[in-house]
Amino acid sequence: MADAPPHGLARPRSLADLFLTFSGLALQGFGGVLAVAQRVLCEHKRWLTPAEFLEMLSVAQILPGPNVCNLSLAIGDRFFGWRGAFVALGGMLFLPMVIVLVLAAWFSDAGAHPLVTRVLHGMGIVAAGLIAGTSLKLLAGLRGNVLGPLLCGLFGGGAFVAMALLHWPLPIVLPVLGASAWLCAWWQLGRGRAA
Repeated sequence: MADAPPHGLARPRSLADLFLTFSGLALQGFGGVLAVAQRVLCEHKRWLTPAEFLEMLSVAQILPGPNVCNLSLAIGDRFFGWRGAFVALGGMLFLPMVIVLVLAAWFSDAGAHPLVTRVLHGMGIVAAGLIAGTSLKLLAGLRGNVLGPLLCGLFGGGAFVAMALLHWPLPIVLPVLGASAWLCAWWQLGRGRAA
């Protein structure tokens, strides 16, 4: 089991609490769980600080696989080791999988219906809004970042331009910008130790 959390933070009471929390996140996460996860884990449950959430999310995003699954594994592992990792992942995947299988069996030909198409487009817009809102909320976690706000903004803007406007593939953008950000952070940390 992990060490006690820092002062003011809570921890899951049990593996069942962890499973139920991640199941609840999964059921709220239409279009993406990250918007809900940050609010629930940092503000309601107080298991993580916003900076810790941002750090774990950053690691989850550079690993292969769905970000939220990687994040659930990391959070579960933090509190209960490998058992917690699998319990949190199970909570994130089990109920949505059951719902999707049931809906797929019942509505296999509904995808071509114009009303379903319009509903899905609307849900896509809402999901984009949730992601944008979460991104703005996570900016507060960058206050203590070694790169400072200017470099963080430049790297974030560079990633947006490269992917959204230039349509560069992620396997090119991530190593180039990620390695550049890492080198800048390493240099800043070295400068701070020398001072």
